[in-house]
Amino acid sequence: MTATTSTPAGTAYAAGSFAPAPGAARTTAMIRAQAVLETRMLLRNGEQLLLTVVIPALLLVLFSGVDIVDTGAGKSVDFLAPGVLALAVLSTAFTGQAIATGFERRYGVLKRLGASPLPRWALLTAKTCSVLVTELLQVALLTVIAFAMGWSPHGNPLTVLVLLLLGTAAFSGLGLLMAGTLKAEATLAAANLVFLLLLVGGGVVVPMDKFPGGVRSVLELLPVSALSDGLRDVLQHGAATPWGDLGILAVWAAVGLALAGRFFRWE
Repeated sequence: MTATTSTPAGTAYAAGSFAPAPGAARTTAMIRAQAVLETRMLLRNGEQLLLTVVIPALLLVLFSGVDIVDTGAGKSVDFLAPGVLALAVLSTAFTGQAIATGFERRYGVLKRLGASPLPRWALLTAKTCSVLVTELLQVALLTVIAFAMGWSPHGNPLTVLVLLLLGTAAFSGLGLLMAGTLKAEATLAAANLVFLLLLVGGGVVVPMDKFPGGVRSVLELLPVSALSDGLRDVLQHGAATPWGDLGILAVWAAVGLALAGRFFRWE
């Protein structure tokens, strides 16, 4: 005969049929849940959507449809589409992530999450996954718009993927470094300023040969310049592997992530 137990309300249960197992969920499940939450919060933020989706799309349509900047031989969209893809990565992985993380740190969200069963490295992983999901949506939208404007891409998609991933790593490291060391208000101002400066001087919509030689040599070492130039070499000119641009992005990614890991403050 099976033994039974009773709850205070008088409900009987067979012994062994009710066995609670308190404890944290698997790390992968926690990362997945946090990544979904981070993505929803990002997509519900009107200011972030303006920065990450609307501005790059408007720039692509405007500069492709109106002869504002001399982009050289060929269709304007063939020059602009790779640069706008680089801008989309910059806006999400750097500007958007820096601002959101900076204010989460200010309001104590990061401190509380850091004390939860979710490991801190898992929280940063979830944020990275959220960035990648957002970038996937951005790239899909911008690609559709570019094709509608008459874009004719070339090159190996795998090389494009490597460039985008390295660019994401570089900008994420720099964004987290800024968010983890500056005050939230300073991060807001600095991230937006950097976005505007790199939009103009990063080879996104203005060709690098429009700048003086000495200035151009410096600008070409910036991560957004390397990303836009690498994407343009592959997608516009059909180059195999832009090793120089990949090398610049790899250095920025390694330095940015290392410094973010070393100096990031959770409070």
